[in-house]
Amino acid sequence: MVALPGVDPSWSTYLDVPSTSGADRPGTTHRWHYLDNGADLAGGTIRGTLLCVHGNPTWSYLWRTYLAAGRAAGWHVIAVDQLEMGYSERTGVFRRLDDRITDLEDFVSAVGLTGPVVTVGHDWGGVVSLGYADRNREDLAAAILTNTAIHQDPDRPIPAPLRLALAPGVHGLGTRTTSAFLDVTLALARPALAPDVRRAFRDPYRTAADRQGITHFVSDIPADPSHPSYAALTRTAEGIRSLGVPVLMMWGPHDPIFSDPYLEDLARRLPHADVHRFERASHLVQEDADTASTAMQWLAGRSVGHPAADSGVPTRDDVPAPDRAPHVPLGRRLTELAAGPDAARTAVAEMKPSGPARTLSWQELADDVAAVAAGLTALGYGPGSRVSLLVPPGVDLTVLIYACLRIGAVIVVADAGLGARGLSRAVKGSAPDVVIGIERALVAARAFGWPGRRISAAPLPPAMRRALRVEASLNDLRAAPPGPAPETPDADADAAILFTSGSTGPAKGVVYTHRQLSAMRDAVAATLGLGEGASLVAGFAPFALLGPALGATSVTPAMDVTAPRTLTAQALADAADAIDATVVFASPAALRNVLATADALTDEGRTALGRISLLLSAGAPIPVPLLEAVQDLVPSAALHTPYGMTESLLVADIDLAGIRAAAAAAEDGLDGAGGGVCVGLPVHGARVAVSPLDGNGSATGEATTAPGRTGEILVDAPHVKDRYFRLWKTQQESTRTAPWHRTGDVGHFDAAGRLWVEGRLGHIITAASGVLTPVALEQSLETIDGVRLAALVGVGPAGTQAVVAVIEADAAGRRPALADAPLADAARAAARSHGVDLAAVIAVPALPVDIRHNAKIDRTRIAEWCARFLSGARAGSL
Repeated sequence: MVALPGVDPSWSTYLDVPSTSGADRPGTTHRWHYLDNGADLAGGTIRGTLLCVHGNPTWSYLWRTYLAAGRAAGWHVIAVDQLEMGYSERTGVFRRLDDRITDLEDFVSAVGLTGPVVTVGHDWGGVVSLGYADRNREDLAAAILTNTAIHQDPDRPIPAPLRLALAPGVHGLGTRTTSAFLDVTLALARPALAPDVRRAFRDPYRTAADRQGITHFVSDIPADPSHPSYAALTRTAEGIRSLGVPVLMMWGPHDPIFSDPYLEDLARRLPHADVHRFERASHLVQEDADTASTAMQWLAGRSVGHPAADSGVPTRDDVPAPDRAPHVPLGRRLTELAAGPDAARTAVAEMKPSGPARTLSWQELADDVAAVAAGLTALGYGPGSRVSLLVPPGVDLTVLIYACLRIGAVIVVADAGLGARGLSRAVKGSAPDVVIGIERALVAARAFGWPGRRISAAPLPPAMRRALRVEASLNDLRAAPPGPAPETPDADADAAILFTSGSTGPAKGVVYTHRQLSAMRDAVAATLGLGEGASLVAGFAPFALLGPALGATSVTPAMDVTAPRTLTAQALADAADAIDATVVFASPAALRNVLATADALTDEGRTALGRISLLLSAGAPIPVPLLEAVQDLVPSAALHTPYGMTESLLVADIDLAGIRAAAAAAEDGLDGAGGGVCVGLPVHGARVAVSPLDGNGSATGEATTAPGRTGEILVDAPHVKDRYFRLWKTQQESTRTAPWHRTGDVGHFDAAGRLWVEGRLGHIITAASGVLTPVALEQSLETIDGVRLAALVGVGPAGTQAVVAVIEADAAGRRPALADAPLADAARAAARSHGVDLAAVIAVPALPVDIRHNAKIDRTRIAEWCARFLSGARAGSL
């Protein structure tokens, strides 16, 4: 065998294995090739053996990173070449699935493996390894799967690439006569394989005779129940339902073959499995992502092996559960108000661009929730069903949310603010059982092939209904016969998957249980004094969910909530006037447009805004001048700027008076005051700390609240998320200092215990002069005349990064350019006051911000663009 990149030559091993397969004559022996990292591991004790099985058309080389990582972690790793594949013998016999499972059993027996054994499989190797695991449970310790399938739904065609490979006239030519099937598979890697790695994958398959196994594997795909291997596949698919060992599934969602529906099928058969989707990976997930170290981390975290592996990092399971207050379901207050003297009082209202508002009383809301819940139940949905809600905030969304919670269904909320691609990724990744949406969302569902059945929010014409595969409308749900009242969902069952804004990478699904959603309600009520009798304008989508839970009347203004800049002053005033609102929730971008359109306010509108006693704005930092201008518009209101995130809606809170006090403390030199955005004190029930940064900008320090120590912000509260959906590795990282949730934000405390936010962990600059966080200097840059927005980024290698200011300025031209002398001089002077020397100042017409908030700056994208721009390469636009 030729030398292979990433493979120790000593790993390559051959063994003659007696065959018991029915495909062979009795007494037949076959020569197997396999890679073996050795049983004499450093440190002595071996935790167990990873038995790695490749698919088609790869070979044991696919697992080279597992052999290296396993050796370092104390695992014996054996990666086989299945017969007819890699450097194993070409037997000349067509080997079907059942034969291959028997072949693997023969190999394990010949090698003399004993437990604990962890099976690891990919593609066809996933099926073979699971077949082995199902039939050999005595020594089985765990199973690891990557992009594979265990069941083919007879009503669903096999993936198009495999249909093509099976087509007469293509099958033999594409899989054996030529290397097309192999080449296409290798081309799926993201990014492209290095030439030497690609060559290594191709080496065992140079001739048509070498590729006969590839042809046979494709032929053995059980496309329907008539196929000879369908029975063996079905036996394994059903058998693994009782597999009680830990299971890890690592997936590349861009796989055109084993896409998310196959992952969903496996997850339903193995509901206890841990899942991590590497969002940018494809079919060859081992080549696209670091699955090997993830597997080692998982084995340690799940204490798989002998002796028990220990990650050295505590998890939430190691931390005693806190004393819990009795759980009060989220919809309890709605039910109580519907049955009480306030039953006829308005509960929810929805403003229209023209015409009267749509309203429901507490009684009408409760009745509508019960009717829709009965309709969903009649269609077969209930506890654990995932329901993707693609309906704008308003009456219908409120009804759907509480109907789903009532029957124990899990609401999936990913808004259009993610953009078409981000929204599609979120919906597909959440694998909903049903999508309930407006027509535009259902068109997208049809176009992008989103999973799940379809229900329309509004009635559709018959032709459109058929075209979009819609089986019912929201009105149809309401018309279903009433059924028995559903049982109250378990407090610790999943209740919601809420997607992040996607401003720092692909949007993540954040899972909340019913208990955690109720704790979120309680934190809002206790921190902000909201409850029964309050009336609020929900101009910020997350708070549209909480009104009925708080017992507060809520109204959605006439705006596109996925584009906060569409909220006008008059629309806000009209919404406030409709319910005599005393509270307003609105994002900073929405407030900017409210101020920009304030001249158009009517006298009645100004009067309505004058009744506001509390205004909250969240989602991004808010400059004091903006708050002061808002105060003029709502003179009687206390202005609060709570700090939080999708993973914990409330972390800290501060009002305008508190912000002014913090600024004064900074001017007076109070220890820790200044250097960021002050977000105040932790909210009711929350603990907050920071993990100090080391010299490399990593958050490695012990949790502390000492003033002036910059680090990653940590939070622990009853209303913090349960986990990330199918992002096991991300979840482990976020809780590696349990019970804290690591927010990814960076900040510090001052001597008064106030929290100051300095930016994101991923946006830290590591210059030669030291570690630099961006927000404080950006704030200074934004005080320069003519500067609307500023971003501070690092360009170059970590540890020696050049500090660059990118400024959205009134005087910027249509194309990015180095700032003119006055602007550059002002920016450099501001930077020197922070002890920073700027390498460059670039003026741009607009900085990229997230869609949902219209405020979060994409510093990672800006830094990459700056590197191209400053090098003289074609940079394009931001």
